[in-house]
Amino acid sequence: MSKVEILVICRHEGILQTIVRLVNNNPEWNATGAVTDDDAIAEFNSHLFKLVLLGSGIEKESEDKLCTAFRALNQHIIIVQHYGGGSGLLAAEIYEALARR
Repeated sequence: MSKVEILVICRHEGILQTIVRLVNNNPEWNATGAVTDDDAIAEFNSHLFKLVLLGSGIEKESEDKLCTAFRALNQHIIIVQHYGGGSGLLAAEIYEALARR
């Protein structure tokens, strides 16, 4: 069974690394991280992601730009906002989002 591919976007490198590590602790998931909009869009264009996780520090304008770009390529992409709360909350948010699809 293949892993669920998750793109994690966060403006703070240290927080991004922590989120990616926490996501990758689940053997069913594989996270790729991006700090900038350009990096996130490039990653999205080169991988088949099922879910995008928007972390801290993303301005509303960037969020709108990213969501529009991602949905133009995959109208069924799952986009989740995560602003902290620990690994339990993070896993719950991902499981909940995946269950809706």
